[in-house]
Amino acid sequence: MPTTQKPKKKTTKRTRKKNLVIVESPSKAKTIEKYLGSNYKVMASLGHIRDLPKSKMGIDVENGYEPHYISIRGKGDVIKELRKEAKKASHVYLAADPDREGEAIAWHLSYLLGLNPEDKNRVVFNEITKDAVKNAFKSPRSIDMNLVDAQQARRVLDRLVGYSISPLLWSKIKKGLSAGRVQSIALNLIIQREKEIRDFKPEEYWTIDAKFKKGRTKFEADFWGVDNKKKKLSNEKDVKEVIEKIDKDKPFNVINIEQKERKRMPPLPFTTSTMQQTANNNLKFRTQKTMMVAQQLYEGINIGRGGAVGLITYMRTDSTRISSVAKHEAAVFLHENYGEEYAASKPRQGKLSENAQDAHEAIRPSSVERTPEKMAKYLDKDQLKLYTLIWSRFVASQMTPAVFDTMRVDIEQNGVQYRANGSKMKFPGFIKVYKAATSKDNLLPELKVGDEVDIVQNQPNQHFTLPPARYSEATLIRTLEENGVGRPSTYAPTLSTIQKRYYVKLVSRKFEPTELGEIVNSMIEECFPDILNVDFTAHLEDQLDDVEEGKEEWVRIIDEFYQPFSKEVDNAQVKMDKIKIKDEPVGIDCEICGAPMVIKLGRYGKFYACSRFPDCRNTKAIVKEIGVVCPKCHKGQIIERKSKKNRVFYGCSLYPDCDFVSWDKPIGRDCPKCSHYLVEKKIKKGMQVKCSNCDYEEAIQNN
Repeated sequence: MPTTQKPKKKTTKRTRKKNLVIVESPSKAKTIEKYLGSNYKVMASLGHIRDLPKSKMGIDVENGYEPHYISIRGKGDVIKELRKEAKKASHVYLAADPDREGEAIAWHLSYLLGLNPEDKNRVVFNEITKDAVKNAFKSPRSIDMNLVDAQQARRVLDRLVGYSISPLLWSKIKKGLSAGRVQSIALNLIIQREKEIRDFKPEEYWTIDAKFKKGRTKFEADFWGVDNKKKKLSNEKDVKEVIEKIDKDKPFNVINIEQKERKRMPPLPFTTSTMQQTANNNLKFRTQKTMMVAQQLYEGINIGRGGAVGLITYMRTDSTRISSVAKHEAAVFLHENYGEEYAASKPRQGKLSENAQDAHEAIRPSSVERTPEKMAKYLDKDQLKLYTLIWSRFVASQMTPAVFDTMRVDIEQNGVQYRANGSKMKFPGFIKVYKAATSKDNLLPELKVGDEVDIVQNQPNQHFTLPPARYSEATLIRTLEENGVGRPSTYAPTLSTIQKRYYVKLVSRKFEPTELGEIVNSMIEECFPDILNVDFTAHLEDQLDDVEEGKEEWVRIIDEFYQPFSKEVDNAQVKMDKIKIKDEPVGIDCEICGAPMVIKLGRYGKFYACSRFPDCRNTKAIVKEIGVVCPKCHKGQIIERKSKKNRVFYGCSLYPDCDFVSWDKPIGRDCPKCSHYLVEKKIKKGMQVKCSNCDYEEAIQNN
């Protein structure tokens, strides 16, 4: 009898719910997902997803300065996708950056996704390495509302200032202007320095640079004084009096020798500010570029078999602290690769500055074993430059001091004294690794007291005192930091904003204020003195830090600032005169309607415009002729132009009929070798004339 088969039961495959992790950037998401494995899905919020509206103040001043947040335009699809995945997930982790901004992003995400901020769903790590990320997920915490309040207080404060002063600038000066707390101080510092330069009166002074000879060895020395007293040479008369005392046929006597051992201490590891300054000085990186490249190194670089890994720790920090694990790893590395004498038993520790938060470590490589040489094949040119700087600075901070033998020799004849200073490296210490600190030896011959030396050259030189230097990006950041204005995350955007608004321009890597910048600054100086008061702004920064530490209520701080500030705004609206920026006549007529052309001041500088604007909208860029005929068409003039990235290049005035362009400046002469045009080319030692086609070159003759 046939057996009847029981019908098979339908089995439904149950998909296991994954944990959702939300970070800020897609590149970071890929790196972290690889570390966490198949039970986790990692998505990116692409930065902030909620903010104050752009079209209005967005702060309810009457009701406890309540901010009105809206979803950022363009983020709708991102939010929709995050909500969809959050519903499916077994648990949602918020892993935005470990700072105030990151905490605020996590808080906004928790609101949009319907999460409880008090649940343990916040994960932070200071470096994106497998161990650091996995350890962070072992101890998630709730959202730190003190950090959120500190970020919110800064945002509200800046919005109140910006959206109160900017409309004034629009109505009294011109549309499109803006003002902010930190940017106004940065602009004011640049303008104050410019005033110092304008008011500077140079003072004359002289030096006498000499060469002496002992046997066959020559060495340099400088005039020091007369009759054992240091003497200042104020004019040519002082110099003549000194020279008349010297008998050229008589030798000088060595009257004193001081030999010492001098130690040069290693630098501290980088903070955000010192990294920006050093990258600007040594690598010629703009501040924004430094932060962009550092972000790439932090978020993860694909290093072959190892996959993507964060090469440096978090790059927004004002602390020089180093973890004990990193110190131990560096000590082992130095013992194995350089020897015991190079590893410091007690590495130098920096004093925490008054305003530093010490929330994170200093900027350092996530593993000292990943040397720049090993990483070179995985990094592009800029990444390698910055990584080398960060790696060598950190390793140097854990090394012994460099030791120099120094020698000071005093030489005298007829009461006239010269002084020679020499130094020789005895032990390189940290300089072995940190090439940025390399110094040259200045060797003196073997001398002893009583030796006679002959003078072979005695050159008086006239000098004039120089005005203070204009601020570079590096020196402006240092000044802001020294004054307690701004924090690590604010320096780059502050410098970017004052340039975008055309309040300042960079000339030869130094800041110069524009006419527009000076007008805006004078208005803020007159009507809002507290905004430009460095101590006042630094105190505000300290109060925001107190909010972060839970010592202050953010609403009280905002109210303390806003009540007197709002009265200043009302007064300024009444007493401030409308400033009309006059249009300068050019002396040429509009080729469209025949009306006179004038010079107008726009957002990006001055330009030619028709005086009948808005009836005639003809505009032309202001170009600078260099007095050279175009070497291609031989008709047009070569003019100086600027690229979108503000880099100077040279082109023909008859463009587009003639398409001649050159990065190098044509000089109006042809090459004697191949008859192509010659250009002025920038080289390490200055400028050189070179052929645009062959290898001909000639030195520039200085007049």
